[in-house]
Amino acid sequence: MKYQLLTSKTLDKKTDCLVLGVWDRTGLDAPTDMLAAHVLELCNNVISAGDIKGKVGEALVVHGPAKAAASRVLLVGLGEKNKFDAKAYRKVVRAAAQALNRTSAKSALISLIQLPVTNRDAAWAATQLVMEIGNAQYRYDQTKSRKADKPELNNVVIAAAPDAARKILNDAIGAGEAISLGMSVARELGNLPGNICTPSYLAERAVELGMRNKSIKTRILTEKQMENLKMGSLLSVGRGSKEESRLIVMEYKGSRKASTAPYCLVGKGITFDTGGISIKAGAGMDEMKFDMCGAASVMGTMTAIAKLGLPINVTAIIAAAENMPSSTATRPGDIVTSMSGKTIEILNTDAEGRLVLCDALTYAERFKPKTVIDIATLTGAAVATFGEVNSALLSNNDALAKELFAVGQETLDSVWQLPLDDEYQSLLDSNFADIANIGGPRAGTITAACFLSRFAEKFAWAHLDIAGTAWLGGGQKGATGRPVPLLVEYLRQQKA
Repeated sequence: MKYQLLTSKTLDKKTDCLVLGVWDRTGLDAPTDMLAAHVLELCNNVISAGDIKGKVGEALVVHGPAKAAASRVLLVGLGEKNKFDAKAYRKVVRAAAQALNRTSAKSALISLIQLPVTNRDAAWAATQLVMEIGNAQYRYDQTKSRKADKPELNNVVIAAAPDAARKILNDAIGAGEAISLGMSVARELGNLPGNICTPSYLAERAVELGMRNKSIKTRILTEKQMENLKMGSLLSVGRGSKEESRLIVMEYKGSRKASTAPYCLVGKGITFDTGGISIKAGAGMDEMKFDMCGAASVMGTMTAIAKLGLPINVTAIIAAAENMPSSTATRPGDIVTSMSGKTIEILNTDAEGRLVLCDALTYAERFKPKTVIDIATLTGAAVATFGEVNSALLSNNDALAKELFAVGQETLDSVWQLPLDDEYQSLLDSNFADIANIGGPRAGTITAACFLSRFAEKFAWAHLDIAGTAWLGGGQKGATGRPVPLLVEYLRQQKA
């Protein structure tokens, strides 16, 4: 996709589709002096006829009048002007992107980023627009015999005010491109079946990412190397599978000083989760291919920041394993020793994500990170609490938690903080080891984070439980690419 910025006093430009907003009750948004008279007349006639009411997300394509510069006009409902907030804008640009894909238009001139969005500026609007256009163009067809028809749109001109700050807006467009690319990477990895996307496959994709980007150095640790590091907790998860576990380490060097402490991302990469000996119910188990979406989001984020060339250092660690039942699988009641030296009683082998993450968190200590964020599809309790709207956030550092919450509100990739009070820690007491891997039926998301907090005591740490937000089920089944927007914007705001 090619994006261009237009700062002009007219929208009378040659294009396959001109995209304009329509307010509920008050009509067309575009200044009348920016439109050709015959296009303005066409739009007003369509609105007066009631063919489009201006409700948020409505979309109507009409063919342009003879000799018009625009072959067609896409009118998109904006809703009421005094209620036009960030979420309404996202609905509008998402509807516009999807409607464009239903046409044969190869080019579009879009006049939406100058809309008066509450507490948002044109740069934010441009990033959201480009991100939604990219997301709408994603198609999964890797395992289909017939490949999906790709949208024909390949050239987008974004109209801005004549006096707009071009550099700021071009940077915002670039951010939207990078985020949508990162989300597509995350979605593609998440959507792949477990018989293709194995721990070794994830490792191969990470190596390829490093080969494509000189700023990223990738290392893959084998099971033997993890044994030498005494990662008994991580290794216990993959004991029942013929697929070997992997620890994937990607170091992005964007700071002028290579020794600058990095920001660290840790992703859960359970490429398929049967639950192990504590096996899951059969219904819906196919969706357990999505249990590596934390790892996928880390891969997507690293792709995006490399494209953006952020001037910071970032280290990504992915703990990849397949959780299967067999005669060699870890049993409930087994005790393993983590890399930290802490012993863990495994009361439930379906609480495996924390077992791979705890060793990855300990491994992260060697980088002396500024902050550490782990991302995991960790608990069903997070789904029950937040559904698909918010990711759960828990942290041992209030400043980091507040920053992530604020970024979530800004990007609309929202998170909500849960408490990490000491009183919950006792639920993980074990008679036979230093800690149990589950804390009982109550406060499941919190006790899972309490477990991880025992391995994150040496740095500012936040935990994102994305079990409800990483993928959708039903007719819309598929990975969402969240929380790539949150993570990329968080890192964009950091300094070396």
